[in-house]
Amino acid sequence: MIAIIDYGMGNLHSVSKAVERLGYEAFITADAKEIMDADGAILPGVGAFGDAMQNLRNTGLEEVTRFYAASGKPLLGICLGMQLLFSESEEYGQHQGLGLLPGSVIRFKGDFKVPHMGWNKLTFKQQSSPLFNGLEEGHVYFVHSFHAKPQREEDLLAVTDYNGPVTAIVGRGSVYGMQFHPEKSGELGMSLLRNFLALTDSRE
Repeated sequence: MIAIIDYGMGNLHSVSKAVERLGYEAFITADAKEIMDADGAILPGVGAFGDAMQNLRNTGLEEVTRFYAASGKPLLGICLGMQLLFSESEEYGQHQGLGLLPGSVIRFKGDFKVPHMGWNKLTFKQQSSPLFNGLEEGHVYFVHSFHAKPQREEDLLAVTDYNGPVTAIVGRGSVYGMQFHPEKSGELGMSLLRNFLALTDSRE
């Protein structure tokens, strides 16, 4: 059972359908007990960081997400959901994040097109990550104007290049994040999602 955390901002149904296509049961929920009882949880997100954190606080899901991460069960943040895992963001002011991964979310700076939009190749930095089991580096689809800067090099699992290295996948313990939308990133994206979901099997 995979909980898709519903805090009012996200592509919930596309993520849910992708999970189901991979043979897992998914349910969209804002109920604390249902989330805590799930074998794995996904925190999706589209929109502004500050609004998302306010919604998490208002619904009580900020604390629930932290408790879930502390439980040791697999948690995956997608797109904005990945950025929320970090300590803070400078998107439209300074905002505190969930603090599950130390680091900041900053705007792309330079004389190039923002948002970063399109298919870019991943470079795996931590080959031993279970997310990469059986996979080769390939292209996934990005749409974002802000990017994460992890404080700890070991939390950086994969990068892409957009006028310099850009954080693409992060992870520490059972907490993972993907800046791109795996469900919209072809075969590699779905394979990465499958490997995340397989972590819930290993706990049985």
